[in-house]
Amino acid sequence: MMKMTKGFVYLVGAGPGDPGLITVKGLNCIRQADVLVYDRLAGPRLLAYARPDAERIYVGKSPDRHAMRQEEINQLLVDKAKEGKVVTRLKGGDPFVFGRGGEEAEILVENGIPFEVVPGITSAISVPAYAGIPVTHRGYTSTLAIITGNEDPNKDDSSIAWDKIATGAGTLVFLMGMGNLPGICARLMEFGRSPETPVALIRWGTRPEQRTITGTLENIHQRATEANFKNPAVIVVGEVVKLREKLAWFENRPLFGKRVIVTRSREQASVLSTAIEALGGEPWEFPTIRIAPPEDFSPLDKAITDVRSYRWVIFTSVNGVKMFFDRMRENKKDIRDLSDVRLCAIGPRTREELEARGLMVDYVPGEYRAEEIVEGLRGKVLPGDRVLLPRADIARKLLPRALEEMGAVVHEVVAYRTVLGDGDAAAIRQALADGEVSVVTFTSSSTAQNFVKLLGEEGLPQLMEKVAVASIGPITSRTARELGLRVDIEAKEYTIDGLVQAITDYFTGREDA
Repeated sequence: MMKMTKGFVYLVGAGPGDPGLITVKGLNCIRQADVLVYDRLAGPRLLAYARPDAERIYVGKSPDRHAMRQEEINQLLVDKAKEGKVVTRLKGGDPFVFGRGGEEAEILVENGIPFEVVPGITSAISVPAYAGIPVTHRGYTSTLAIITGNEDPNKDDSSIAWDKIATGAGTLVFLMGMGNLPGICARLMEFGRSPETPVALIRWGTRPEQRTITGTLENIHQRATEANFKNPAVIVVGEVVKLREKLAWFENRPLFGKRVIVTRSREQASVLSTAIEALGGEPWEFPTIRIAPPEDFSPLDKAITDVRSYRWVIFTSVNGVKMFFDRMRENKKDIRDLSDVRLCAIGPRTREELEARGLMVDYVPGEYRAEEIVEGLRGKVLPGDRVLLPRADIARKLLPRALEEMGAVVHEVVAYRTVLGDGDAAAIRQALADGEVSVVTFTSSSTAQNFVKLLGEEGLPQLMEKVAVASIGPITSRTARELGLRVDIEAKEYTIDGLVQAITDYFTGREDA
């Protein structure tokens, strides 16, 4: 998509809630938007893909409250486009399936505003799928009807032909129908649908807080009332609901329903977030640290210029590798300068980062911390060996001191700085207070320290009382405890994979966890 020189509107289907279900084209529209107009059912995590300078306007609607009337939304799209802005209208599901996208498109045409429709995955199909219910199945039905649940089933001039749909389609999917559930069930039975017909109600489908209850046309309203089941929910009527017992997959994953705070830097959070999502959890990225370049590149640049003079280069993080090789490129150097240099990496990710650049690593410690490196390098680092340590400005001094005690000549340079992140502390505090967080993860001492700095010490122990704290290893755990935090989970292997495994073991109650 080309950047427009005049106003343009994209009507984008955001999908049903899982941010991974937006289309590639829809994601590109978010990234290039000058203005993002979004509603209640457009997943909030999608907003993170917008440009930092993009204007964000919430126009969400709920059954009892509208942030903005539809006529006002229509005018907003026109006004912003006339300012020469690229506007992305982000709508839950598909914009043309009960999304009033057709009305918005008509207004744009009437005002001469160019636009494009980017279809989305409708909740009518995806939400049942996430509940283990195929809306069609060769052994059950080949017909499907998608119906608005917003309309009062008892009104005289109903646009819904209840006498036809009651038995005319094998599967009926009602959207936005919880408020009219008793009437919908009564109408279907009145026009011939069996009271024993299976029904499923799926709330917040495709999201970690998804919840499903089942019953029949005769008893589903009573069950929903007893369970205090509310909008937003999808209603599925038909024999295919029976398949849920066999096919339910989403709600059976080990971290399903768990909201996990990821405190890594924005650039590195995705690895942990992806692993959590794969196990059914909801990652909430709250970057407590930010990776910044050194205030002065001169020491690092000089070390790179003289890199052939070193016997060992020890990389303690992926960030150190990236910054080191970025500066090599800036200084017109390449990996040929490392041909006679031995490389050490802490952790598999750091090793992989080096190997991706065509370099073989000579030593990786069994445990991924400085103490283990020291033991492993005894006999490998000889007295008089020159050792280069490109790493963070706040790194611990244990490693260089121990190497010097071996007789090595250690040159420690700042490859990057770890500074305070820009996560939304107010939102996290509120989520903790509301009991909406299951786990807070710390992947380094600095993430724990900055978590406390951003949230403030006052009242933090009380906020964290019912929240599990997960640490990547003993050093990070010690820091967290010194800050007054209780550590419930500690990775046995000090890696992201090890941390995720420890969290999974904790919630599945494994005895060897």
